[in-house]
Amino acid sequence: MEPPHRPQKEKKDLMKTKIYESMVLLDNALVREDWKKAKATVTDTLTKYGASIVTCRRYDEKKLAYQIKGKNRGTFVMCYFTLEKDTMAEIRREWELNEKVLRSLILRVEEVPATEHELAAAENNADFVVPAPPPDDMVEEEEPIIDPVPLDEIMVPDLNDVDLEPKA
Repeated sequence: MEPPHRPQKEKKDLMKTKIYESMVLLDNALVREDWKKAKATVTDTLTKYGASIVTCRRYDEKKLAYQIKGKNRGTFVMCYFTLEKDTMAEIRREWELNEKVLRSLILRVEEVPATEHELAAAENNADFVVPAPPPDDMVEEEEPIIDPVPLDEIMVPDLNDVDLEPKA
């Protein structure tokens, strides 16, 4: 018995592109070095696997609550993109293997928020400069490491001289 024939409209609905939102946490050192290169770390991976980028922008820079891959600070990048084929596993895997990507999260969304286009456009201006971190959130200088006491200066008692007999 032959399977029922699907109307053409249903086939188009199945092939409909899906909209995704990704939040990627990047190594802050890369962002401070060159913002366009840092952003390309995210966008190049997406386009490599067939995604069409709707918007992509710097979301925020934060001091992390705990170290991730030895880093105390990170910059969040927010991207909205469409994807027709199912290559999400490959995108996630590439970000996991990239040492500049500290964490990533990808969610499927119904639509891109209206304000997102304005925010991304403002960042794409030629005069955009990555803002400095807030003063209360600046990278703190590491405390100097105190040299341990040299081994030849440590006093170890001679156990032969110690009276181990209990006193009565």
